[in-house]
Amino acid sequence: MRSFLFAAFLAFFITGCSSYQTIPETQVNQVIDQWHEAAANAQFETYFDLMSNDAVFIGTDATENWQLEEFKAFAKPFFDKGKAWSFTSLERNIYSVNGVTYFDELLDTQMGVCRGSGVIKKQNGKPVIAHYVLSIAVPNDNVASLTEMKKIWDASYIKELKSR
Repeated sequence: MRSFLFAAFLAFFITGCSSYQTIPETQVNQVIDQWHEAAANAQFETYFDLMSNDAVFIGTDATENWQLEEFKAFAKPFFDKGKAWSFTSLERNIYSVNGVTYFDELLDTQMGVCRGSGVIKKQNGKPVIAHYVLSIAVPNDNVASLTEMKKIWDASYIKELKSR
Protein backbone atom coordinates (compact mmCIF):
# COMPACT_ATOMS: atom_id res chain seq x y z
CA MET A 1 0.00 0.00 0.00
CA ARG A 2 2.82 2.38 0.86
CA SER A 3 4.46 1.90 -2.55
CA PHE A 4 1.13 2.50 -4.27
CA LEU A 5 0.69 5.80 -2.40
CA PHE A 6 4.26 6.82 -3.22
CA ALA A 7 3.73 5.96 -6.92
CA ALA A 8 0.44 7.89 -6.96
CA PHE A 9 2.08 10.90 -5.30
CA LEU A 10 5.00 10.76 -7.74
CA ALA A 11 2.64 10.59 -10.73
CA PHE A 12 0.59 13.50 -9.38
CA PHE A 13 3.75 15.53 -8.72
CA ILE A 14 5.17 14.92 -12.19
CA THR A 15 1.84 15.70 -13.87
CA GLY A 16 1.38 18.83 -11.78
CA CYS A 17 4.86 20.09 -12.57
CA SER A 18 4.56 19.43 -16.29
CA SER A 19 2.61 22.68 -16.74
CA TYR A 20 5.72 24.61 -15.70
CA GLN A 21 8.03 25.26 -18.60
CA THR A 22 11.54 26.52 -18.21
CA ILE A 23 12.26 28.87 -21.08
CA PRO A 24 15.76 28.44 -22.53
CA GLU A 25 18.12 31.35 -21.86
CA THR A 26 18.69 31.89 -25.59
CA GLN A 27 14.94 32.45 -26.11
CA VAL A 28 14.74 34.81 -23.13
CA ASN A 29 17.66 36.88 -24.46
CA GLN A 30 16.11 36.91 -27.93
CA VAL A 31 12.73 38.17 -26.67
CA ILE A 32 14.23 40.94 -24.53
CA ASP A 33 16.68 42.04 -27.26
CA GLN A 34 13.91 42.11 -29.90
CA TRP A 35 11.69 44.07 -27.50
CA HIS A 36 14.37 46.73 -26.92
CA GLU A 37 15.13 46.86 -30.65
CA ALA A 38 11.45 47.30 -31.54
CA ALA A 39 11.24 50.33 -29.23
CA ALA A 40 14.40 51.87 -30.70
CA ASN A 41 12.98 51.38 -34.22
CA ALA A 42 9.45 52.53 -33.29
CA GLN A 43 7.87 49.17 -34.21
CA PHE A 44 4.74 49.46 -32.09
CA GLU A 45 3.11 46.15 -33.08
CA THR A 46 6.33 44.16 -32.71
CA TYR A 47 7.05 45.73 -29.33
CA PHE A 48 3.64 44.96 -27.88
CA ASP A 49 3.43 41.50 -29.50
CA LEU A 50 6.43 40.61 -27.33
CA MET A 51 4.36 41.35 -24.21
CA SER A 52 1.67 39.12 -22.72
CA ASN A 53 -2.00 40.03 -22.92
CA ASP A 54 -1.96 40.73 -19.18
CA ALA A 55 1.43 42.50 -19.09
CA VAL A 56 2.34 45.17 -16.57
CA PHE A 57 4.97 47.86 -17.17
CA ILE A 58 6.28 49.84 -14.21
CA GLY A 59 8.21 52.94 -15.21
CA THR A 60 10.66 55.17 -13.40
CA ASP A 61 8.01 57.62 -12.15
CA ALA A 62 6.00 56.53 -9.09
CA THR A 63 2.80 57.15 -11.07
CA GLU A 64 3.80 54.74 -13.86
CA ASN A 65 2.20 51.39 -13.06
CA TRP A 66 0.48 50.45 -16.30
CA GLN A 67 -1.62 47.54 -17.38
CA LEU A 68 -1.02 46.69 -21.04
CA GLU A 69 -3.73 48.87 -22.64
CA GLU A 70 -2.74 51.88 -20.50
CA PHE A 71 0.90 51.39 -21.45
CA LYS A 72 0.00 51.18 -25.14
CA ALA A 73 -1.91 54.47 -24.89
CA PHE A 74 1.04 56.12 -23.12
CA ALA A 75 3.62 54.75 -25.58
CA LYS A 76 1.76 55.26 -28.88
CA PRO A 77 2.68 58.97 -29.35
CA PHE A 78 6.37 58.13 -28.83
CA PHE A 79 6.25 55.32 -31.39
CA ASP A 80 4.33 57.55 -33.81
CA LYS A 81 7.21 60.05 -33.73
CA GLY A 82 9.55 57.41 -35.17
CA LYS A 83 11.56 56.49 -32.06
CA ALA A 84 10.20 55.49 -28.70
CA TRP A 85 13.23 54.87 -26.47
CA SER A 86 16.55 53.16 -26.85
CA PHE A 87 17.71 50.69 -24.21
CA THR A 88 20.87 48.68 -24.73
CA SER A 89 21.57 45.86 -22.33
CA LEU A 90 24.96 46.13 -20.65
CA GLU A 91 24.56 43.08 -18.45
CA ARG A 92 21.74 40.57 -17.99
CA ASN A 93 21.02 37.80 -15.50
CA ILE A 94 18.37 35.17 -16.20
CA TYR A 95 16.86 32.88 -13.58
CA SER A 96 14.45 29.97 -13.80
CA VAL A 97 13.05 28.59 -10.57
CA ASN A 98 10.09 26.20 -10.34
CA GLY A 99 9.10 26.99 -13.92
CA VAL A 100 9.15 30.77 -13.44
CA THR A 101 11.62 32.65 -15.63
CA TYR A 102 12.70 36.12 -14.59
CA PHE A 103 15.60 38.44 -15.30
CA ASP A 104 17.37 41.64 -14.40
CA GLU A 105 19.56 43.80 -16.58
CA LEU A 106 21.64 46.94 -16.52
CA LEU A 107 20.78 49.24 -19.39
CA ASP A 108 22.41 52.10 -21.27
CA THR A 109 19.54 54.55 -21.87
CA GLN A 110 18.85 58.21 -22.62
CA MET A 111 18.39 58.54 -18.81
CA GLY A 112 21.86 57.11 -18.16
CA VAL A 113 22.35 53.72 -16.53
CA CYS A 114 19.06 52.10 -15.59
CA ARG A 115 18.00 48.72 -14.29
CA GLY A 116 15.24 46.64 -15.77
CA SER A 117 13.78 43.49 -14.32
CA GLY A 118 10.95 41.31 -15.42
CA VAL A 119 9.14 38.04 -15.78
CA ILE A 120 8.90 35.98 -18.97
CA LYS A 121 6.12 33.50 -19.54
CA LYS A 122 4.78 31.45 -22.43
CA GLN A 123 1.64 32.63 -24.13
CA ASN A 124 0.28 30.60 -27.03
CA GLY A 125 3.53 28.64 -27.00
CA LYS A 126 5.88 31.62 -27.34
CA PRO A 127 7.86 33.46 -24.65
CA VAL A 128 6.63 36.98 -23.88
CA ILE A 129 7.29 39.65 -21.27
CA ALA A 130 4.61 39.55 -18.59
CA HIS A 131 5.99 42.09 -16.14
CA TYR A 132 8.72 44.70 -16.48
CA VAL A 133 10.09 47.21 -13.98
CA LEU A 134 12.39 50.04 -15.08
CA SER A 135 14.36 52.05 -12.54
CA ILE A 136 17.06 54.68 -12.74
CA ALA A 137 20.25 53.46 -11.11
CA VAL A 138 21.35 56.04 -8.54
CA PRO A 139 24.83 55.76 -7.04
CA ASN A 140 24.68 55.44 -3.26
CA ASP A 141 26.78 58.61 -2.90
CA ASN A 142 23.99 60.57 -4.66
CA VAL A 143 21.00 59.18 -2.77
CA ALA A 144 20.95 61.91 -0.10
CA SER A 145 20.90 64.75 -2.64
CA LEU A 146 18.31 62.96 -4.78
CA THR A 147 16.12 62.32 -1.73
CA GLU A 148 16.30 66.01 -0.82
CA MET A 149 15.51 67.05 -4.39
CA LYS A 150 12.32 64.99 -4.54
CA LYS A 151 11.17 65.47 -0.93
CA ILE A 152 8.36 67.95 -1.76
CA TRP A 153 7.01 65.85 -4.63
CA ASP A 154 7.13 62.68 -2.52
CA ALA A 155 5.23 64.31 0.36
CA SER A 156 2.52 65.54 -1.99
CA TYR A 157 2.19 62.17 -3.72
CA ILE A 158 2.07 60.24 -0.43
CA LYS A 159 -0.68 62.58 0.78
CA GLU A 160 -2.61 61.95 -2.46
CA LEU A 161 -2.26 58.17 -2.12
CA LYS A 162 -3.43 58.19 1.48
CA SER A 163 -6.50 60.24 0.59
CA ARG A 164 -7.73 57.67 -1.95
